[in-house]
Amino acid sequence: MTDIKAERLAAHIEGDFVVFLIGARINKWWRVRDILWFSKTMPKMLKELSNMPSEETGFLGYQPLSAFINVQYWRSFEHLEAYARSKDREHFPEWVEFNRRYKKRRGDVGIWHETYLVKEGAYEAIYSGMPAFGLGKVAELVPATGNRDAAKQRLGR
Repeated sequence: MTDIKAERLAAHIEGDFVVFLIGARINKWWRVRDILWFSKTMPKMLKELSNMPSEETGFLGYQPLSAFINVQYWRSFEHLEAYARSKDREHFPEWVEFNRRYKKRRGDVGIWHETYLVKEGAYEAIYSGMPAFGLGKVAELVPATGNRDAAKQRLGR
């Protein structure tokens, strides 16, 4: 069972970090072979990253939002880019294969990502009656009291 945390908690993370949203959209559902191949790519990458030391990869963790969308947290953009371009990791060969498969049919499967560089203290996150979720899964959860009671305070304003 999910560990529900009944108290109000705020996420706290030391230093800058990166929020990376990534997702896909299957535009031609009748291409079953493509869907089967594509649906295995992200889980392989996330499994690899989850099994590697975060000190090495800079990968802090992720939160799935749907079957084809997840939010990832990274220590820095440099860590994220190093993983994406590393020829001996899961991402690079899948990226090459994706481009080979869809070079002439880009409309069959859409992919997107957004990268946000977050400066220390330039974020706020609150959780009440929730299991660890999102940033709260990778950051320290601290009581949302005192200078963490309201969003304005958590943002230092």
